[in-house]
Amino acid sequence: MDSVLNTAKQEPVWHSNKKIILLLAVLTLFLVIFPLLGPSSFYLHLMIMIFMYAVMSQSWNIIAGLSGQISLGHGLFFGVGAYTSSFLFVEYGVTPWIGIFVGMFFSAAIAVLIGIPMLRLSGHYFAIATLLIGISFQIVFQRWELVGAASGLWIPLTEGSSWFALQFHDSKVPYYYIFLVVFLLCYLFVWRLNASKIGFRLRAVRDDYQAALSLGINVSQYKILAYAISAVVMAPMGSLFAQYILIVDPDRMFNLEISIMVLLMTVLGGIGNIWGPLLGVAILIPISEYSRIYLGGTGGAVDLIFYGLILMLICIFRPDGLISLFPKHVLARERQR
Repeated sequence: MDSVLNTAKQEPVWHSNKKIILLLAVLTLFLVIFPLLGPSSFYLHLMIMIFMYAVMSQSWNIIAGLSGQISLGHGLFFGVGAYTSSFLFVEYGVTPWIGIFVGMFFSAAIAVLIGIPMLRLSGHYFAIATLLIGISFQIVFQRWELVGAASGLWIPLTEGSSWFALQFHDSKVPYYYIFLVVFLLCYLFVWRLNASKIGFRLRAVRDDYQAALSLGINVSQYKILAYAISAVVMAPMGSLFAQYILIVDPDRMFNLEISIMVLLMTVLGGIGNIWGPLLGVAILIPISEYSRIYLGGTGGAVDLIFYGLILMLICIFRPDGLISLFPKHVLARERQR
């Protein structure tokens, strides 16, 4: 076991460099004071989307980058989180703050239940299985009358802003800070996970699962654990996004595009690296939002065309992702085998 773990430890997670710590502190401070600089609603929305997709991409990075399992239906946990908190609020008046944690619990339970049989698969077989599961959830919710079927759930508006209902009608600033806090907590958690014994063992499983198995690591158990953790990280984004737009429906919350987007962003930035998803999101989300604003309906899928071109260039010139552009002593880069 020691030899396998030592192999994983050779891939540094983050150098304890004072300059890097200072830079991260400055960036965090800037994000905290950003709303005080008087940005427009569009730029607040843009930052909210960046925070949201950065967390979602990091969630996918846990299952794909750490344990080496490519999921094409990861958006189902986004939908589960959105529907759980919204249903509890609409039907029983339960505050979304509680609904978020209930959604995390259900997402983890679903990940374990479907992960036990599916994670016996590997490679493209696992990817196809997750794709079909994600589509199946969308079909089920389209026909489930209890949660509104195809029409979904409309979250009732409160009179004025309400922290209990997690609704703010006068400004996007409260949403900005809520998404920012979740974003910071997520990256702190994943950083600690990468540096933990679980993180080392997951990378050992990813690199050579047969060697890890022969040395006493329960490969199936750790794959399921990674899947459940990634589901728990994804679910709150669905809950918060539901309160942000105040409507949930199967076509929006279980859209296959969600799963594909988080995959593209992570691969673009650098799969298996804590900063890779953030880098990919910081590039692709502005492209998507600006094309939507300036091109409108005539733009069609222009953002997807840009995505394709960028990914083609990355695959040719930087197969390890944009994170490989940074010197190793600035940002530690984990090799992917």
